[in-house]
Amino acid sequence: MLAFGARLGRALRAGDTVALVGGLGAGKTTLARGLVQAVLPKEIVPSPTYTLVQAYELPDFTLWHCDLYRLEHPDEAYELGLMDAMGEDVCLLEWPDRLGSLLPKDAMSIEIKFEGVGRNVTLTGWDDRDV
Repeated sequence: MLAFGARLGRALRAGDTVALVGGLGAGKTTLARGLVQAVLPKEIVPSPTYTLVQAYELPDFTLWHCDLYRLEHPDEAYELGLMDAMGEDVCLLEWPDRLGSLLPKDAMSIEIKFEGVGRNVTLTGWDDRDV
């Protein structure tokens, strides 16, 4: 997942919203860590479970890594500033279903599922990207 995150980072553009879908322990945060550390190798990339949002200033865009699991209502995304960031910065969203209808229709999706001893990663909405 670290290597895939690094590859993903090269495909992202300012304004992208990426829905990271997968159960607990699937590798969503590890993917985000690989993305950030490919550019900022010494950066500590914690899970945003308790802070909800971690922002990283990368050379080409600001990356918002969000864990929305604890949102009780989609409108709380406004309080986090997330709705302003979407469309301008890159937003990686763990538990994107918590946004309900506020999730952008053009969000790209990465679904991570365990299969045997490995993982199966499915990308949706990436037709124009080389990942």
